[in-house]
Amino acid sequence: MTSWPARGEKLFDWLSARSAGVLLHPTSLPGPQGIGTLDGSVVQFLDFLHAGGFSWWQVCPLGPTGFGDSPYQCFSAFAGNPYLVDLQDFVGRKLLTADELKPLARLDERLVDFGGLYEAKWPLLRLAYTRYRQAGFPDLGAESFADFKAAHASWLDPYACFRALKDSLGGRAWWEWPAPVRSYQGVGADQRSRLADEIDAHQFYQYAFYTQWATVRAEAQRRGIGIIGDLPIFVAADSADVWAKPELFELGRDGRPIAVAGVPPDYFSADGQLWGNPLYRWDIHAADGFAWWKERLRSTFALCDIVRIDHFRGFDSFWRIPLPAENAKRGEWRPGPGLDFFRAVQGAFPAARIIAEDLGMLTPSVEELLRQTGLPGMAVLQFAFGGDAKNPYLPHNLRRNGVIYPGTHDNDTCLGWYATADERTRDHVRRYLRIPGREVGWDFIRAAYSAVSRIAVFPMQDLLSLGSAARLNAPGTPQGNWRWRLAPGDIEGLTTGGAAAYLASLADLSGRSPPAAKGAPAPA
Repeated sequence: MTSWPARGEKLFDWLSARSAGVLLHPTSLPGPQGIGTLDGSVVQFLDFLHAGGFSWWQVCPLGPTGFGDSPYQCFSAFAGNPYLVDLQDFVGRKLLTADELKPLARLDERLVDFGGLYEAKWPLLRLAYTRYRQAGFPDLGAESFADFKAAHASWLDPYACFRALKDSLGGRAWWEWPAPVRSYQGVGADQRSRLADEIDAHQFYQYAFYTQWATVRAEAQRRGIGIIGDLPIFVAADSADVWAKPELFELGRDGRPIAVAGVPPDYFSADGQLWGNPLYRWDIHAADGFAWWKERLRSTFALCDIVRIDHFRGFDSFWRIPLPAENAKRGEWRPGPGLDFFRAVQGAFPAARIIAEDLGMLTPSVEELLRQTGLPGMAVLQFAFGGDAKNPYLPHNLRRNGVIYPGTHDNDTCLGWYATADERTRDHVRRYLRIPGREVGWDFIRAAYSAVSRIAVFPMQDLLSLGSAARLNAPGTPQGNWRWRLAPGDIEGLTTGGAAAYLASLADLSGRSPPAAKGAPAPA
């Protein structure tokens, strides 16, 4: 039987100070490599955050994306996205030449062309690895390649084997592979020998990503900026995670999921949402104290300072959709691991800083689980208007132990949202915020700064006053997402044009300035 904390007791109670941050996925950074990378634009962005009085940089999941290019459907819950690797760094290390990077520079610099990137970047990564091997595996950072492989072997070897096999088998899903290699345990010495270079290459790409990300974190810390990471509750079916540990998931004998995750029909979707992720066998996870989850969280905390866990309500109960299914209408609620999971997490990570994504229609049991854990939840200002005074996202109903956003990566920009909202909703916005409605994006920004929620996070698009064309993701649409990028000069314009100084003044007025940064110049 679960032992619940006494009334008022909390497992986690970490959020006490007011602060502000910016939401920007690294793929949206500017630069000449066809996609945002961990290059000098990161430092420029961090300088803007420092100048604007921000404490946090929030990102989406950093994993390697597959079909659909969504960072919420990755080939691994542990690996980094090789597309984020800065190849200009390889030029400095004599692993590539400047001329060899020209195909990347010809790609669209305002939108990510994932097809073009696939054709241009993977050959360059492979070429860099070949030269790296020929050079005798020199250190890329403080940690050697051999030490990196040893430290991350528990997930790195299965992941690299998975990617090498997938490449050699035409990209097919792992349950369509030949029977002997449909599990990590079935990969024999002959396959490993045949794919040895490709396995090592994928390990090298991870070494490069982790080394470059460590530099990014160090630069952020020098400026007093923490990183808020993002951890999806579910993993992709066609992933190294499921392939390597199928016993942790609801799978049939052929390796395919027998039921998948989603949410039932609601006000926003008559068919519900059919996500397609395999479901956990929570009893198996509980039997070993949630060891796989602890390893996953440990890996995520190595990359960031705070972890936002997506779909928090799935830990209380999850919508199980049996297959085959055309939509999410047919399913049933099943109990999740509940407080026992968070007790295990707290025992392993007593100082863990976690944000619970608790958006949507919540049941009393979900709200009670959130209260018992003590985790801060989320609120979105775009969800606040068009109803009555009881709407939980209206500023007067917000919680101090929470994070307020004008919108998230799944929402339209504030300007785009207001332009397409019905007149009743727009009238509610104007009357509630006491505004004429001529600069709604900045009105939402100011409202979030003044809210009681202890953290306020702003999408970069709203700071730039951009419309719907800058939307990053539209849930339910399979194509055209995750492509938006900053234009060259956007970050500099926010700093030199006075926006950073104005944002710093808002942070000061609302008590969100970083204490150590008040009056401090940006690092040289």
